[in-house]
Amino acid sequence: MNKKVDQQAADNIRALAVAMVEKANSGHPGGPMGGADFMHILYSEFFNYDPSDMTWPFRDRFFMDAGHLSTLMYAQYYLLGNYEKKDIENFRQWKSITPGHPEVDVARGIENTSGPLGQGHTMGVGAAIATKFLEARFGDWMNHKIYGFISDGGIQEEISQGAGRIAGHLGLSNFIMFFDSNDIQLSTSTDEVTTEDTAMKYEAWGWNVVTIDGHNHDEIRKALTDANNETERPTLIIGKTIMGKGCVAADGSMFEGYCELHGQPIGHTGADYTKTLVNLGANPESPFDKYDDVSTFYETLLKEKTAKAAEKKAVIEAWRQDNKALSDKLDHFLSGELPDLDFESIEHKAGLATRVASSNVLAYLAEHVENMIVSSADLSNSDKTDGFLKKTQALQKGDFSGSFLQAGVAELTMACIANGIALHGGIIPVVATFFVFSDYMKPAIRLSGIQELGVKYVWTHDAFRVGEDGPTHQPIEQEAQIRLLEKLKNHSGKNCFMALRPADSAETAVAWKMALENNNTPSGLILSRQGIKDIPAHGSSRYQEALAAEKGGYLVKEVENPDVVLIANGSEVSTLIEAAKLLEERENIKVNIASIISEGVFRLQSKSYQESVIPKNKPLYGLTAGLPVNLEGLVGENGKVFGVDHFGYSAPAGVLDDKFGFTGEKVCQNVIEYLNETSMAKI
Repeated sequence: MNKKVDQQAADNIRALAVAMVEKANSGHPGGPMGGADFMHILYSEFFNYDPSDMTWPFRDRFFMDAGHLSTLMYAQYYLLGNYEKKDIENFRQWKSITPGHPEVDVARGIENTSGPLGQGHTMGVGAAIATKFLEARFGDWMNHKIYGFISDGGIQEEISQGAGRIAGHLGLSNFIMFFDSNDIQLSTSTDEVTTEDTAMKYEAWGWNVVTIDGHNHDEIRKALTDANNETERPTLIIGKTIMGKGCVAADGSMFEGYCELHGQPIGHTGADYTKTLVNLGANPESPFDKYDDVSTFYETLLKEKTAKAAEKKAVIEAWRQDNKALSDKLDHFLSGELPDLDFESIEHKAGLATRVASSNVLAYLAEHVENMIVSSADLSNSDKTDGFLKKTQALQKGDFSGSFLQAGVAELTMACIANGIALHGGIIPVVATFFVFSDYMKPAIRLSGIQELGVKYVWTHDAFRVGEDGPTHQPIEQEAQIRLLEKLKNHSGKNCFMALRPADSAETAVAWKMALENNNTPSGLILSRQGIKDIPAHGSSRYQEALAAEKGGYLVKEVENPDVVLIANGSEVSTLIEAAKLLEERENIKVNIASIISEGVFRLQSKSYQESVIPKNKPLYGLTAGLPVNLEGLVGENGKVFGVDHFGYSAPAGVLDDKFGFTGEKVCQNVIEYLNETSMAKI
């Protein structure tokens, strides 16, 4: 312990944060100045990782919630050698690796993409669950810690309720979170928006809570020591800090604790940039330098961290030698590879709802994929994830041998936890709820896409056919919203989401196959509540024919030189089959039917393949239980889409089908009208 160097290191972090924001003329300097002491003590004395092997699976992990405090991370990791001076000098600039809010960059210590407050620490809860899950299977040596850093804004976001409740309920003693409590937020002081007792709130959820002076290094050490020794509860360390700690005004007086210091360069406030740097021990002529003593300290520290990690690796290697089978299984988990799966062997009764077909698949997966955690928002017996649950048990405090997370009614929390599980690695996360409640999940779905995570979303009750539940539970616009993500590219240049709405049991099995094999982007299965007539098989195996859905779309009915091509996905495909039969019998109209399970995947196929399924020189008619825009891109400007442009109503599913025009008879008439209009247009 060197108190002088410790203070210099914290002040070095403060000066770097100030300099980054000032140079960029954009950012949040005040919070990083307050949190600098905690970060230095955490990383210098408690955080276990290997500087020579940043992706080491058994490292401690740090999850930033307050992404606007990115300069705090960049400054700390610069001292640790993860960034070069030019990197922090280019804070918030084009193609910089130090963006305004951190994005996943494990090689430099960034474990999660952070920005929307509340999600960062909730992903940390997910990583802590993943660690406990793996520890239950491979041994107590897998005892790395998950650290979170949260601000007043994150505490206030509603998602903190779900994260706090679940972490306390499960007894995530490996999760330690620092609350940078400086009583200041972007536009007000906290006392203008809240009077709650944060400590009592977290204690009520079952957390260990300690309040300290966030600038007192001895108090920080004791809090972290006690938190690391805690075996029953997650820990919240409430660090009382000062916004803009170390800021000085032009007259030399201290200018700390002011709201203005939160979200703008300090030179735009009552503080003086140059005098603040001098007060912090920095050289205003070269503000991005590491202090000499601090640089020497961290050079020695990195060697110590590497040596300590080597000791841990030796322990793990000894375990591997004594547990060859378990070691191989662990490597398989961490590889992200799937075991050999035989989806064709899964049996389905005729005419199942696709949610029930999904349940059959999940029951199979529960017995064949050991590193999967399935979660449901208090709907497992309705979204049919209970097919998985019946083969395992729920995760419980002190017992993580099961594979099912009962998240309670907390869709956003559940989805963020899944992101954290995926970020940790080694486990496949699946989350389920009703499709209409995907609205609650979209902030987390968006981060799944940005972070390129293979989270599997299961959404059931996919259309107005939910029936008696009425318009609040009947998805209309949700599919259009989700499919927009298929048109959005991630930073790897790929579609950031894969949306799959299968037409029958066989396509449901194929959809699961596609989702599981899609490791680097999130996938969503959109499933029906009501039974659906199976697509007729042309040969001996409907599943083998449905494998064509892996191209995003294919013809389920094909004739030579069709008069019209009908297009749909999900439940509406069987309706088109009924309509086609009537069109052929009554009007001698030759019909092809395309099932397009995913437009995003379909658009990735060759132009010749797309043309073979949906030819541009034929009349095209789409049927969707959602907004017409779902299929408008497929049928083109000369085609026609029949969809729903209004909210649903409360009535039995069959009644709504009839009233809304989704019967074989009514679709038949609608297609005839369209073909007549097309013929007239050509005259």
